[in-house]
Amino acid sequence: MTVYGCEPDEAVLFQQLAPRFGVIPTIEAAPASGGNVELALGNRCISIGHKTQVANPVLLALSQAGVEYISTRSIGYNHIDVEYAESVGICVENVAYSPDSVADYTLMLMLMVLRNAKSTIRRADVHDYRLNEARGKELRDLTVGVIGTGRIGAAVIDRLRGFRCRILACDTRPRVDADYLPLDELLRSSDVITLHAPLNADTHHLLNRRRMEWMKSDAIIVNTGRGALVDTEGLVEALESGRLGGAALDVVEGEEGIFYADCRGKSIESKPLARLQEMPNVLISPHTAYYTDHALADTVENSIINCLKFESGKRHG
Repeated sequence: MTVYGCEPDEAVLFQQLAPRFGVIPTIEAAPASGGNVELALGNRCISIGHKTQVANPVLLALSQAGVEYISTRSIGYNHIDVEYAESVGICVENVAYSPDSVADYTLMLMLMVLRNAKSTIRRADVHDYRLNEARGKELRDLTVGVIGTGRIGAAVIDRLRGFRCRILACDTRPRVDADYLPLDELLRSSDVITLHAPLNADTHHLLNRRRMEWMKSDAIIVNTGRGALVDTEGLVEALESGRLGGAALDVVEGEEGIFYADCRGKSIESKPLARLQEMPNVLISPHTAYYTDHALADTVENSIINCLKFESGKRHG
């Protein structure tokens, strides 16, 4: 199998794990492109990373090189046109990895924004040890709305139960023991909204300007799903006007080409992102919630297993 967009830590895992499955990986640090398609010649299966968009001409070139299966090392598919891939004879599937990585991080962000951690830490860094003007909030006193209750959303709900807060849920397919409500009722009732829905045509800008107006004036948005679930410009407006209390975002619309890069000394091209980072009640991290030892090992191992299942005619469910 050919492994594209392979980071150094992933490469170590592929080199360690692949021989156990009788697989010889061809490791390529660069993402799949017209310039390195030849690396896939002779391999029906390839593995790709999630950090770079795979253009349709590249998919066509991969198909012409004999690729029939792509395992994307991610849960989401928004970096690849799955329908086009299928039209040129390529099956695309994702991988499962430990939901605990994102669930733990989600709770950390939630608690940090509720306790004003950003301003507290910044002040302490310059030796200003006075208390914040605003007091923090305790989760047990709040209602948390979980949008999307798949493996990660369910893991978040499991953790929230330990805080004894009221938990609401919204999903097209109720899958956990929780109080499910329509989206509009959940938004009106929740103090904290946490997003774990997949990004597709139906969920793009799931939280748009109109829906943000339904939320409580001091409500907080936590997003560890996909950036475009939230209308970022609408979020900036809601925060600047005081209609929302804060946000904690591990993913941001327009993050491509910014997150995962060293942007020190450069101007940030995304004006909404730059504005959000200036706000004392907004936490930004660079799409890192998934990034743990356990989850990365799961991702690599399951990408190999997916390819082997395809080769044997047993696609994963």
